[in-house]
Order: sequence, then structure tokens, then C-alpha cells
Amino acid sequence: MAVYIGAAVILVIALVFLFQSQNSPTKPIIMYVDQGNGLVNESNFGTMLGFASSHSFNTVFFQVYREGALLFDGNELSYFVNQSHAEGLKIFFALYFTNSSQPMPSVIFGLGEDGISLDVSALSLSTQEALLADLALCHCQTAVTTTDMNSPLGPDLLILETYGPAYQQYIRPGIIASVGVFATSSVTEYQSQFQYALANSDGVMVFDYAGLLRSGY
Repeated sequence: MAVYIGAAVILVIALVFLFQSQNSPTKPIIMYVDQGNGLVNESNFGTMLGFASSHSFNTVFFQVYREGALLFDGNELSYFVNQSHAEGLKIFFALYFTNSSQPMPSVIFGLGEDGISLDVSALSLSTQEALLADLALCHCQTAVTTTDMNSPLGPDLLILETYGPAYQQYIRPGIIASVGVFATSSVTEYQSQFQYALANSDGVMVFDYAGLLRSGY
């Protein structure tokens, strides 16, 4: 009888573990595409998506706005969204701001993107807060990537740019940590930083696609 009870207990534990695993939210594993480091457009977008999928990324932060200039029109942006979803990937439009005079490109709202990410570390906190407030109109997830390890902003995803071992002390639950290919010297170091960031925060963002290609990681 004890054997049967023991087996039943093991079975229950296994079923509970399986249920928890199936119902645990998947952490974002984000690949950032910086257009300043290597242009990605309709001609090579599919190649980029294939790379992301084959390297276990589930989300792409795709830069569509740089220093006040929108890089693509609505048809192109819709194409990027549709292709990403067909590949089973989420896509956030990434907006790179460098001064407070650059306007929010609200024309990109509502094109089916899963979210919008702000790169705003160069701006004052008040300007960052105002831009984040503007994203309420997108009715999508919001993200902020920042070099401020103590940022008080509260987007859906707060990504701290924790590039290199010196910043591992800031990796914690409640934020998404980052790995910079430029801050690693080997694939072993990259994988070590990646796994630490993923295990000790709510996800990981890798900067960036062009760097991954050049490094061969």
C-alpha cells in the first residue's frame, strides 16, 4: 500500500509541476534591431526574423524611428507586423529619441504591433515621462530601454541596459536585463551573461542584431 501511496504522491507532484510549467508566462527574449548599426528593411526582414527564431528569441524590438525621422511608411510597417506574427514572433516598434523637440510619431499607433518601445536615455526624466504618457493612445504594451539603473518609470516592460559584468548588480526581478554583444569578447562570455540575465530578471534583451551577425554568435 505504501508503494502505491508513494507513486500517487509522485504523480500528483509531477502533474502540478506540469500544470505550473504550462501556465507560467514566457519571459520576453528580445532581439533589438538598431537601424544605425545595420539597415533592415523589406528586402532582408525575413532573414532577420529567421535568425531571431533560430536563436530562440520570441520578441523583436524593431527600430522604426530615429532622431525625429520615421524610417518606414504605414504599408511597410504593417508588412513587418504581419511577417513577424506569421513567424510566431512579437514585434515592438522601437523609437529612438535624442532631444525633446522630436515629436511622437503617433501615425504608427494601431498598426497591429504588439508594443512600442522608447529609447529615451538622452532625455530629461520629465520628457521621458511625457513621452511614455503619450503611448497611452497606442492601446498596446509599452516598453522603455534605459541606462538609468534607478529609473522610476513604470512601462509594461522596463529594460535596464545592464551591459557587461559591472552592471550585473542591477539585474533583479521586476525589470528586464540586457546583454550587449559589444560588451562581450567570446560566445562563452555572451552565453554566460545571457543566462544570468534571463535567470535573474523578468527577461532579457540583446543589443543588437547587427552585432550578433558580426560576432558570429
